[in-house]
Amino acid sequence: QVQLVESGGGLVQAGGSLRLSCVTSRRIIDITSMGWYRQAPGKQRELVASTTSGGRTNYADSVKGRFTISRDNAKNTVYLQMNSLKPEDTADYYCNIRTFLANYWGQGTQVTVSS
Repeated sequence: QVQLVESGGGLVQAGGSLRLSCVTSRRIIDITSMGWYRQAPGKQRELVASTTSGGRTNYADSVKGRFTISRDNAKNTVYLQMNSLKPEDTADYYCNIRTFLANYWGQGTQVTVSS
């Protein structure tokens, strides 16, 4: 069973930065995409950013220009660099990795942005 472990969340003031990391418990083959989702209290989970195996990236309009997703295949890790954070970025952030046959989720890491 593959486990995804997120880290890097925390409390930060508006305008600050955080870097989230997601490490897999073992190497995953045939990855089609890696991404980050978030879920704020009372809201649905939404895509924040994703990257395909071909290197194509996709960002939610609300984070474009502020967040950057990257991956290190050798370390089985995907990152989310979050800059210029806003209070509305407050949410639980979840790592997601998809293959042709499976869809893996992490347990989430909390991000709180104070005004």
